[in-house]
Formats: sequence, structure tokens, C-alpha cells
Amino acid sequence: MKSRQPSGFDAEESQKLQKVIAASGRGSRRQIEAWIAAGRVAVNGEVAHLGQRVATTDEIVVDGAVIETAAGQKPQVLVLNKAAGLVCSRRDPEGRSTIFEQLPRLYGGRWITVGRLDIQTTGLLLVTNDGALAHRMMHPSTGLDREYAVRVNKKLDDNEIAQLKAGVEIEGETMRFSDVRYYNGSESNFWYHVALLEGRNREVRRLFDSAGCTVSRLKRVRYGPVILPSWLTVGHWSSMHADDLKALYKMLGFAAPRGTAQKVKRSKVAKTSCLIPYPKLDKAIVARR
Repeated sequence: MKSRQPSGFDAEESQKLQKVIAASGRGSRRQIEAWIAAGRVAVNGEVAHLGQRVATTDEIVVDGAVIETAAGQKPQVLVLNKAAGLVCSRRDPEGRSTIFEQLPRLYGGRWITVGRLDIQTTGLLLVTNDGALAHRMMHPSTGLDREYAVRVNKKLDDNEIAQLKAGVEIEGETMRFSDVRYYNGSESNFWYHVALLEGRNREVRRLFDSAGCTVSRLKRVRYGPVILPSWLTVGHWSSMHADDLKALYKMLGFAAPRGTAQKVKRSKVAKTSCLIPYPKLDKAIVARR
């Protein structure tokens, strides 16, 4: 067991317990507050209480499992151009390769994916060591859409596009694209760019299938304000530039990231920004406040 807080404990160097656990990717702060109230969280062997603050030396346990915290570690975001054939789970029961095998080692925390891509989908995947950031980007209330480039075997007519945007009931769920734009194509290869809000399991493929189309290529090119940079080749990743990271936190209503950054090897140097203006995110943040 780690030592308890000394009498000279500096509150300014501590953090709220729910914030520290959220940063490990276990859940939202509101969920964690409920866990604390239910007695599911312990600090240094004693049941935690709401409002408790912890230091980097404290041992935090949730439901009997010790939490690996990233306290004092500066938040980071990796931009990955995922290759086909990789799964987004940490371990795959079928023994398939995972995206985590190609990420740099992280000490004192863990990498958390912002959403997932199925095994055959390529393109933009964001990975962070900040669970609170990941949770906010994934939560429907934040309103971040996802954009995909899709190659299908037929060209849609206006009625089919209108239906995909209005909504299609598939296996008891109503799914829809928020936007559908034809890009180019000929014969049996036609490219579209589509956007959707929630990104349920295989939602893009299932929507096109409902229109009689077979998807032969699927690539995510944007997640909210973050775009897949053209210079990032398939299978490679890069650390998000410090200026982009600060801007992303500001967009999402977080304080600027602080702490000590770990040095991680970059596969490419970010020569251009990965962010685009995203006015509707500003409205969502204002509404939440």
C-alpha cells in the first residue's frame, strides 16, 4: 500500500479524485462520482468520499482493481492513419493484430482510442492518454460528426440519397447520414463522402447496404474538427502538434493541457495543422455551460 497524504499535503498539487479516475479512461466524471457515492472507490485502503483530492503517490482502487493514473503527465493525442486488418481492442481473442502494437509505450497511463474503426476500415483514429478528453469527444451531447470516404458499386439517385439522410430503420434502429456528397466515379466504382453523428457498429456499411450498394473501400477522413492529414501515410501515426492540442482542448471547453510531456517518437513531423474550424462545436460548449 502506498503512503497516505502527509500532514503537509499541498492541495494545489492534488487533483479531484473523479478527475484522476476519468483521465484513466474508466468513465465520465459524473459516472465516477456515482461510484464514489456507492462506496466502490478506495484511496490508500479506505473508502473514498465525494470531494476528495488525491496526490500522485496515492493508491486508487475501483471495484478491487488498482487504477493506473497519469497524474502529472501532460495529455497527448496521437493521430493514426489506421491500416486495414487491425482491430482496435487491446487484445483480440482470435489473435489478430491490434493498433496498440504499433503505438509507443506509455509510462504511468494508457492509450485510449477515441471511438473505434472495424477491422477493414482505414483512416483517422485518434488515441489519447486523457480519458476525459476521449469521453467528451465520443459523447453524443458534444455533437462531433464523423466523415468517411466510401467507394461503392453503384451511383445513388436523388431519392436514395434523400432516404439515407432522412433515416432508415435497420434491425430496429433508425440510422441516417447527416450529409451525403457524390465525389466521382465510373462503371462499378463510385466515391461518396458521408457524415454521421454517432458512428454505431458498421453503420456506414449497413446504410449503403440498405440502398443496394456494396462498400468496397471505407476510410474515415475526419472526426469533428480533426482531419486526416495528407502527409500521414497508412499505418503511421504522429503526435498532435502542441498548438493543435491546445486549440482542441479550448474547442472542447477544457483548460489548456498541463503537466510533463513524455517524449514519444514521431513517425512524421506535423508540417500542417490537423484542425479545421468547427463553429457548431462552439455552440455545443456554450449550451453545456
